[in-house]
Amino acid sequence: MPRASFPILLVSLLGGALAVAGFAPFAFWPLPAASLAVLFGLLARTPSMRTGFLIGLAWGLGFFIAGVSWVFVSLSVYGGMAAWLATLATFLFCAFLALFPAAVGALQAYPEGRWRIPPALRLLVLIPLLWSVSEWVRGWIFTGFPWLVMGYSQVPASPLAGFAPLFGVYGVSFLLALAAAGLAWMLTSPRRTRPKLWVAACLVALTAGGQGLRGIMWTTPDGAPTTVALLQGNIPQDMKWQPEKTRATLEGYARMAAASPAQLIVLPETALPLFEADLPASYRAALTSIGRKNGGDVLAGLPTGSPQGAYYNSAISLGSAPSQHYHKVHLVPFGETIPLKAVWGWIIQVLHIPLSDFARGAIDQRPLAIGGQRVAVNICYEDAFGEEIIRQLPEASVLVNMSNLAWFGDSFAPWQHAQMSQMRALESGRMMLRATNTGVTAIIDAKGRVLASLPLFTAGRLSGEIQAYAGSTPYVRWGNAPVLALWGTLGIALLAARLRRRP
Repeated sequence: MPRASFPILLVSLLGGALAVAGFAPFAFWPLPAASLAVLFGLLARTPSMRTGFLIGLAWGLGFFIAGVSWVFVSLSVYGGMAAWLATLATFLFCAFLALFPAAVGALQAYPEGRWRIPPALRLLVLIPLLWSVSEWVRGWIFTGFPWLVMGYSQVPASPLAGFAPLFGVYGVSFLLALAAAGLAWMLTSPRRTRPKLWVAACLVALTAGGQGLRGIMWTTPDGAPTTVALLQGNIPQDMKWQPEKTRATLEGYARMAAASPAQLIVLPETALPLFEADLPASYRAALTSIGRKNGGDVLAGLPTGSPQGAYYNSAISLGSAPSQHYHKVHLVPFGETIPLKAVWGWIIQVLHIPLSDFARGAIDQRPLAIGGQRVAVNICYEDAFGEEIIRQLPEASVLVNMSNLAWFGDSFAPWQHAQMSQMRALESGRMMLRATNTGVTAIIDAKGRVLASLPLFTAGRLSGEIQAYAGSTPYVRWGNAPVLALWGTLGIALLAARLRRRP
């Protein structure tokens, strides 16, 4: 029964930090399972809510400080916040996220060890269930921050990635937590006989099942391949919105587009640093002419609307099809929108972020019919939400993400974000195109594998072919409903087991 001693907390802290290496760019996918096994093993021997809270908090601090401290770059380097204040804000943000594993540590011991369920059931079922539910809650509370959900670490190479088309990232995360709990139980249980063999057999079956599912093609090719070109302008964030740099930015993208004989040419998020109404007519006509000449369209990111009224973070198509628009739906709090302005409006004065009060696009927007495809557009942060991406499916034939991650500098953020796009491709059974300002610009196949990409912080054009897909994966049909139903069933079963053991 460990107490919240310094060595125990240090082990938990380091375990959380090491788990980050399981995600991109390192992608050593067994590490998260090992890290969770350590955490779950410590928690299972902790009947005290206070001790469980501290162990979970230490793990969470190690994990999030190592994994998402790139927030400091956007606040200080590009947001203009004083370094000391940005450091404090980053730490408080990571500490808030660490409350989720801390809550798991406390709840698994509630109330002070009187769950009245067998210890094996507590470790093998209760803790993984609480862990997975906490990640799901983190994915929607306060508009959600599902970054570094454990399931992402398994894409695309782990056998558990085979379950993504069925259950989505939260289902993969739950299976990973179950595997970690099995490892912890085998290493810490005093028993050495048949029960351990059963747990080992379940782990082998889980691995074999996932590997077998990786070979299933849930969707079918639809039509001939389409040529694409993804443009990466590499415009420094501190120069992007300077009026004297606008002409050079526009000319640079026009040159790259003109040299791209592709049916679908995609520019990054807000690649054109002007409102649509302020875009020179001659420039718009030039991009339209390029799209028509190639028998397709140019898809460009820019703000639309009016700074005097509602304005949107948008994508517009220019070319052979009539011009179409997509307006970003899921906005980044304190980056693209200010929640509760009466309380948090002062942040606008501290952060020098242009266009930080976008309006939200309509939820029911449909795919754009451009470049011979039915394109489900999502802008930057939106592809962190699989349950939102599937709103445009199965109608869409391909996914396109337009991003600008220059806000986060040379950090883990671009790689972690690209891994989310890989998960979205797997969940949907569709290819994913990523056009970003500074990287990672990539073509991802329907199995979540990166077929081609551009180096970070270089200007260039990524050309290739994509295949449209039709049909639905189980996740497209049902979303997170099966996983939520399973969690509910397990919760009821645990409650029944607790009631049966009451004196």
